[in-house]
Amino acid sequence: MLTVQHLSKKFDKVSALRDVNFTIRPGEIMGLIGQNGAGKTTTFHSILNFLNYDGTITWQDQPLTEKTFNAIGYLPEERSLLPKMTIEQQIVYLAKLKNRPAKEIKPQIDQWLKRFDVQGKKTDKIKTLSKGNQQKVQLICTLIHQPQLIILDEPFSGLDPVNADLLKNAVLDAKKRDAVIIFSSHDMSNVEEICDSLIMLKKGKVILSGSIDSVRDSFGKTEIFCKTTKSLAELQQLPHVKTVEKQLHGQYLLRIDDEKSGPEVFAALTHGKYVEEFRQQPPTLDEIFRMEAGEQHE
Repeated sequence: MLTVQHLSKKFDKVSALRDVNFTIRPGEIMGLIGQNGAGKTTTFHSILNFLNYDGTITWQDQPLTEKTFNAIGYLPEERSLLPKMTIEQQIVYLAKLKNRPAKEIKPQIDQWLKRFDVQGKKTDKIKTLSKGNQQKVQLICTLIHQPQLIILDEPFSGLDPVNADLLKNAVLDAKKRDAVIIFSSHDMSNVEEICDSLIMLKKGKVILSGSIDSVRDSFGKTEIFCKTTKSLAELQQLPHVKTVEKQLHGQYLLRIDDEKSGPEVFAALTHGKYVEEFRQQPPTLDEIFRMEAGEQHE
């Protein structure tokens, strides 16, 4: 279990983090989201002890030690492979930094390369690989020593959907073995798909926290997706409907003034007749991100 309490950090007069608190339990993936400069990387670097900070960070209720750091897998947003090394040399080198001997790591490399569909042999130099394959090699370096605490900063950036799925499955496998995982991404669909909980930072301060469902539900189920033969103008005249947007494939998005108005809107829309789709839900995480990023939370 990773516990962060009253984490604060200042760079000169700039408050990069302001009293950040969260706990991540074994087998949990927490999404850390926020705009550029919100404090995500500073949070990661504090956990990794790359910088001094105010507050307390503990692992299994104990201060972090060198042994703890050997059990951490960190994938930074800025990739840092050594281009003149071969794939095998790079993986073994980084594993040794975690006190894992080459004789333990080398037999696993072929299996990991196959698992991530890396287009290259372990004797190929890093510089000969495509950007996507280099990214997959770096994730292998992050995971091959079976870390118990995994920090992933934009792990899917630049990957196509097929390769992104390969990486997601590896992250979910780590979750199954009770790893503690922190995941940062600007793609809210990825956060919704694999995270159990989230923290949203703005200017170093936590402005949203909780499970994905609880955060979304806190904004109210004020969106209705429907398919109907009614025109846009007719939908705009329905009770409690604030706005109407035409979507693809004959679908409409209705935003209503109160989630409790859903049954009344349904009755006015259908008049007891069949409609192909009527779905009431809270805003998506992407919409919430856009709303909160544009508001003041001082």
